[in-house]
Amino acid sequence: MKLISLFLSSALVLAPLHAQTTSIASPDGRIGVSLHNRNGSDVGSWFLKVRVDRPAGSMIIIPRITLGLSLANQDLSTNLRLKSTSAPKTITENYTALHGKRSHCTNAATELVATFENAQRTRLDIRIRAYNDGLAFRYELPRGTGTTMVMDERTSYEIPGNALRWLEPWTPGNENLYAALRADSLQQQWGLPALFCTSDSVHWFIIHESDVDRNYCATKLSNATERSHYKVTFPDPQDGTGASTPAITLPWHSPWRTVIMGSLADVTASTLIDDVSRPSILKKTDWIRPGLASWNYWSHNHGTRDFKTVCEFTDLAVKMGWPYTLFDWEWDAMTNGGDLEDAVKYARDRGITPLMWYNAGVEPWATMTPIDRMRTRENRMKEFAWLQKLGVAGVKVDFFSSEKQEMIRYYLDILEDAAQFRMMVYFHGCLVPRGWTRTYPHLMTHEGVRGAEWYNNGPDLTTTAPQHNAILPFTRNVIGPMDYTPVTFTNSQYPHTTSYGHELALGVLFESGIQHMADRPAGYLALPDTVRDFLKTLPCAWDDTQLLEGFPGRDVIMARRHGDDWYIGGLNAEQVEKSKTLTFPFLPPNTCYTLTLIADGAYDSVFDVRTLTVERSSPVAVRLLRRGGFAARLTPLK
Repeated sequence: MKLISLFLSSALVLAPLHAQTTSIASPDGRIGVSLHNRNGSDVGSWFLKVRVDRPAGSMIIIPRITLGLSLANQDLSTNLRLKSTSAPKTITENYTALHGKRSHCTNAATELVATFENAQRTRLDIRIRAYNDGLAFRYELPRGTGTTMVMDERTSYEIPGNALRWLEPWTPGNENLYAALRADSLQQQWGLPALFCTSDSVHWFIIHESDVDRNYCATKLSNATERSHYKVTFPDPQDGTGASTPAITLPWHSPWRTVIMGSLADVTASTLIDDVSRPSILKKTDWIRPGLASWNYWSHNHGTRDFKTVCEFTDLAVKMGWPYTLFDWEWDAMTNGGDLEDAVKYARDRGITPLMWYNAGVEPWATMTPIDRMRTRENRMKEFAWLQKLGVAGVKVDFFSSEKQEMIRYYLDILEDAAQFRMMVYFHGCLVPRGWTRTYPHLMTHEGVRGAEWYNNGPDLTTTAPQHNAILPFTRNVIGPMDYTPVTFTNSQYPHTTSYGHELALGVLFESGIQHMADRPAGYLALPDTVRDFLKTLPCAWDDTQLLEGFPGRDVIMARRHGDDWYIGGLNAEQVEKSKTLTFPFLPPNTCYTLTLIADGAYDSVFDVRTLTVERSSPVAVRLLRRGGFAARLTPLK
């Protein structure tokens, strides 16, 4: 077997190609990739092998990532001749994120470009990066002009049969439940991201993609053909409008294919999806302000039709100190004492900034109004100018339900036009993040998750929410902001089985640039003062994120820092009560903090509130009810 080793040690050595000594590794030397030819020569089909260096020796994590493309007029997956490999180079870039799991981020990797040609002398470059927390690669066609079609992408990840996996069955809206599987027992299409783990639960990795642009579509995974091979797959023809196969303009590069790797703590803390994305297009960002919003849909499905209901949720935002309130669908039909402009004035007069919902106008069945005001650039520009004049700060655009290239262009059109009017954006009924928050930092959040709104849709979330909530911090929320619309204490159409402590923890565990607090005013205003104060100060942008412990579907404890303060959220997904002992290794040494701990009380709907003085090694016992949880805040002792 021909082997061009890309992982020999952390040292980088360039040698002539025939000597087979080109090497690459992550900056810390732990993660590497090797490039192989199936038939042992310089010509043929190629694949990557991924391994991790451990004190006990190297371990293969992904034995094969098949490479290649099929274009409309030629094949770039077989009979490829490796012409050259570049000298490995170091990528070092620091950038600031306005919201997300970390404010100061580093894009640091070792990069190599392998250049191939097929029999028609068409050049294909594969750019490969090794990171301390994973790897990324993409295809590049650096020559030529005009357009062509990508008929198929051959990228496929071979997963060992004994690997653990958490996969979400594909749906256009990305709102299914993750299935925890111990083998390739199901063969079907799966949404991204996909979480895997070696059988010893030591090495974890998430497969995803990033920096999808107008020159491609978003993709999913399918193991329908080969049980252990998860192939990158284009959107189904019936999903939305437009062609399933992307039309690309030359020269061209694909999105990054990404694998986040490491311990479970490494994976949850990773910013790799944003790291590989293009830098921000915005020069001024002072108008982008993360924050909490009151939201009336969960408790009053048609609440925005009613001026008085809208005013009640504006008043809730005032009392809780939240900067925003969202006017959801049907605001154009508002009656009962006022219309939309009256509601905006009511909010603005009280220091609350409105956000407003729009129908994307894509799905024929989705006739909810207002519709078609975003679909064309002419309509968008007119609408954004009107919203800016009114004093509205952002839009929620709903019902995309497609990831085809035409829809990717629509998403990006909205983001680019909104930026001209300093308008923040929230996508709903949509794809999951693809790194756009770095490029377009006014993209505050995505839905793309089965969230609390599903308590209105049927009884399923009632029974599945505890486990589902304990999987999302390790899967969907790793790759970007997630608007689950959390922290609901009262019941909507179908009841909770989670404790109040569990619900409170979601506000810390689930990251979103704008967090829509979904409960009714009575649910928040009836809380004890300490709990209400906690929700008044809860940030939506974090300076650091650290997983303290957890396992998908069982439990999770996570700490996030905002300024000098730390917030902790923990939940128990299982049907048995648990006891945990907290310590605080993330705190600076020899520094005392005031800990406000809000844990489960004697039963689901009461809290146990304690205030303690702690240091980094102080042990604090916490009791979690079955399906329970807790939240905490640490502030430096003055």
